[in-house]
Amino acid sequence: MPARSDDLRRPRPPTPADDWALFLDVDGCLLDFADTPDTVIVPPTLRATLDAVSQRLDGAVALVSGRSLASIDALFAPLQLSASGLHGTEHRSQARHVAAPAIPPALHAIREEAGQVVRAWPGALVEDKGPALALHWRVAPQAGEALRNFAEVALPRLPGYCLQHGDSVVELRPAASDKGGAILALMDEPPFRGRVPVFLGDDLTDESGFAIVNAHHGVSVLVGAREPSAAHYGLRDPGAVRDWLAALA
Repeated sequence: MPARSDDLRRPRPPTPADDWALFLDVDGCLLDFADTPDTVIVPPTLRATLDAVSQRLDGAVALVSGRSLASIDALFAPLQLSASGLHGTEHRSQARHVAAPAIPPALHAIREEAGQVVRAWPGALVEDKGPALALHWRVAPQAGEALRNFAEVALPRLPGYCLQHGDSVVELRPAASDKGGAILALMDEPPFRGRVPVFLGDDLTDESGFAIVNAHHGVSVLVGAREPSAAHYGLRDPGAVRDWLAALA
């Protein structure tokens, strides 16, 4: 029986193989959460580790995140991997580049209104992602209900949008994409095509990715102890992920 991942319910991921295609969430998976998205810390050795893993897998490593591509690249510069941003809304790989869609006019007004709401809750935050808008309450947990309610009321003003709930965040984002679709699109491109898909993620936003990877007989890895989850394997926290990647490298 595979070794358990500390006190988690799931076994640790299997021994890495050279025919893997590796898809990695960023916040809560590669990086520890911070009070705000702009204050996360990239450990000094992580860029070199990711570069080494990418070389081992012939470039079949992609970051799949709710962050924008610009934010992802700023975090990991000068390293630039294949990536899917804004939950698959924008995409960059060796094969193609898909830009984010235009911002609906209604989103500008909703952003202003959200700013007025968070002023009543010190520590709450509105994150402008261009065509998406995230409302955070990690350091103001008492604001969670008010921000969720605001997002639900605002949603009908944004045709084609959906609510994406996450860890101390709710996001108004285009509904046509998710992380599962992002992974599926990458799997059809070189150098990912024909490889075993492996996806590591921590949040509700990652469940669509786990579903796609499981359907393609891949390796789905939940970071943390959130339940329920479709992931088959587990790692304790981002530090355990970074140790696991270092061994892969």
